[in-house]
Amino acid sequence: MKIAVYPGSFDPVTLGHYDIIERTSKIFDKVILGVLNNRAKSPLFSAGERVNMLKEVTASLPNVEVQSFEGLLIDFVRQNGAAIIVRGLRAITDFEYELQLAQTNRVIAPEVDTIFLTTNLKYSYLSSSIVKEIAEYDGDISEFLHPAIAARVREKLKERG
Repeated sequence: MKIAVYPGSFDPVTLGHYDIIERTSKIFDKVILGVLNNRAKSPLFSAGERVNMLKEVTASLPNVEVQSFEGLLIDFVRQNGAAIIVRGLRAITDFEYELQLAQTNRVIAPEVDTIFLTTNLKYSYLSSSIVKEIAEYDGDISEFLHPAIAARVREKLKERG
């Protein structure tokens, strides 16, 4: 069984993320979405909330599961018996950073490969950070997120005041 890990903060999960998830689910037997719980950052949503949102939007993909993790990605990949890390690329700037990470991971864990999927052109500009900024100024985020996720973003921003 070929198992892949698609890691990210997914804060929040965008339609660009979903595009990569859906395509990855067609390539591998099992896809684990690894939600990074990075204590150095202050995300809009907790790791648990992000896990639940991902479970909701991927419910129709039977070979996708969602877990949160802390620490090194390569340790999470090994713990789950995966041999592949999937990363999405939007632009050349993503590639430079992702290539460095992939090469470093390859030194640490030679048995693990990284594959890159280019994003659908209609999402090539999209990032969670941009979506949050638009939402903070009460802009329309419906083109970027699943409707249930867009509603959660608006609710969370209202809670924060």
